[in-house]
Amino acid sequence: MADENYNNGEVITQVRQQIALANAQEMLSKMTEKCFRKCISRPGKALDGSEQRCITQCMDRFLDTWNLVSRTYGNRLEREQNAMQSENALN
Repeated sequence: MADENYNNGEVITQVRQQIALANAQEMLSKMTEKCFRKCISRPGKALDGSEQRCITQCMDRFLDTWNLVSRTYGNRLEREQNAMQSENALN
């Protein structure tokens, strides 16, 4: 029984890691697509100074927004989980 719980814990950990990796890959893909469309008007051999600044600012804003949304969502999930636990404790 203890081995089964340990294996379940390992599986859950691996699934969470895979989800985190998939989320990071999706974020990178979306950020690249969005910032490229916004900042690169004529693709060429190199980025000029204004394109580099635009890409940097776009990526910074995208990551800041992603982090804010992630924190807010995590806090919401935590509040809902605490509310459910409190409700279950009353029953």
